[in-house]
Amino acid sequence: MSKRAIRILLIVVVVLGGLFVAADRFAVSYAESEAADKIKTQEGLSSTPDVSIKGFPFLTQFIGGKLDDVEITMKDYDAKSDGDTIRVADLSATMHGVDFSSDYSSATADRAAGVARIDYDELLKAAKAEPVELPLGAKGEVVGLSDGGDGKIKVSVEVSKGGTKLPEPVDVLSTVSVEGDTIRVHADKIPDKLNVLGVSVPLPEGLVRDVTDFQEKVSDLPGGIQLDTVQAAPDGVDVAVKGENVDLVS
Repeated sequence: MSKRAIRILLIVVVVLGGLFVAADRFAVSYAESEAADKIKTQEGLSSTPDVSIKGFPFLTQFIGGKLDDVEITMKDYDAKSDGDTIRVADLSATMHGVDFSSDYSSATADRAAGVARIDYDELLKAAKAEPVELPLGAKGEVVGLSDGGDGKIKVSVEVSKGGTKLPEPVDVLSTVSVEGDTIRVHADKIPDKLNVLGVSVPLPEGLVRDVTDFQEKVSDLPGGIQLDTVQAAPDGVDVAVKGENVDLVS
């Protein structure tokens, strides 16, 4: 083969390769858009989630009917919680081994793993709604949650007596954990007494824990994914989620 013929062949290969890449990227963009719209409708989301199909080329995955990895990010998802809802501010998950139909009407992942962010203000709703009666006429209620460092949550308790509040809330460090579909907040240590307006008030641990300790059920996450672990973060708690045979679209 002459040098000229080789050059022509190389040019043809490069052009065809470029056209294939362009066609592949167009196809994956279309598939991502279709999948995002399907998920938005199925989950009743207020905004369209971000769907990113990984792996190249996409067309060979499409022909095989199975995608290697799909990353999905959605905002403001309302999960269920004891007859009410709890807002998940951000949910990002990677789906591995996704089988799908040609019209994207169904898609199931072999397994999934990700992180759900729940803001402290949202988690605070699970604390006692009404002040709890403490000894000697004092009352206590949780008024704030924040990052306590080292994976702990700082629980701020407002204490009052006779309608007069202490100048500053009482803070306790708490451990946050997951048990099944429930996030639990448990104070590491409870003070045994408190000075309330010049009066030393004894604090029975069981009674004080009625104020400081609480739990929040989080269920009905997309595709049936489940809570795994949880840790405190600057703006809320980061909950690791996982699942098998996850229905992305059904």
